[in-house]
Amino acid sequence: MRAPSDAGGTWRPSLGLTPRQRTTGGKPRLLGISKRGNRYLRKNLIHGARAVLPRLADQDTPLGRWTRALLTRAPKNVVIVALANKLARIVWAVLTHGRDYDARYATA
Repeated sequence: MRAPSDAGGTWRPSLGLTPRQRTTGGKPRLLGISKRGNRYLRKNLIHGARAVLPRLADQDTPLGRWTRALLTRAPKNVVIVALANKLARIVWAVLTHGRDYDARYATA
């Protein structure tokens, strides 16, 4: 699989993993995730995030600490989609730079 040539910030919305926004009075309101993009890839990223969440939350790694902090502030399904979004960024970085995964670069 080849990584898209554009920046990761424009690739993730095309997967449908970023929430839609509506702004009124200068205050942004985040809505649900969009259903655009590759449904199969989005589904697999979300299922993978759901499967790895309990184990990841128990680990003392930067990603584990980020996950635990997010679980205290947001509902579980929101955390799952946020983790899927982060996994998509990690996949994009690994494919773009052509290197193996290194946990030091996966900090929040």
